[in-house]
Amino acid sequence: MEPVPMGEDGATPDRPDRPDRPALQTTVALAGEGASIARARHLAADFLTRIQAEHGLRVSQRALDLTQLVVSELVTNARKYAPGPVLMDLRITGDMVEVVVWDSEPVLPTARATDAERVGQHGLEIVMAVAQSLAVRREPVGKRVTARIALLDDPAGSIAGRSPV
Repeated sequence: MEPVPMGEDGATPDRPDRPDRPALQTTVALAGEGASIARARHLAADFLTRIQAEHGLRVSQRALDLTQLVVSELVTNARKYAPGPVLMDLRITGDMVEVVVWDSEPVLPTARATDAERVGQHGLEIVMAVAQSLAVRREPVGKRVTARIALLDDPAGSIAGRSPV
């Protein structure tokens, strides 16, 4: 992930002056302590609240909640399984918010088989259930996990914007 200038709080300002970046985005480097997970959730909520207020984009309460859930699961996994730094990028692309988490561990995560007896280790399955899409890509160093979440609830009432089965 290329270096991005960061503000005092560790987050980048939105960069509408850069044509190679979406205008509505923020990036943050998360330190290794456990508080970074809560901080990432708060940054996600603040980001979506700010884009509503400053740019007039509509964001449903459900999208806000799901984004915080996805951020929590992805950052938790990165903190738990990867040594070193974690970067989180939030950006608006069309009618979606993309949550991108980069970490230094090259091993790609895989969803585990359903097991009612298993306690924990359901994070990836949760993200797959609530996101419109999930992509995992190995990088020259580490990996990048990208989840896309609809900003608005589906007017037809389908879960996570997907068609009912």
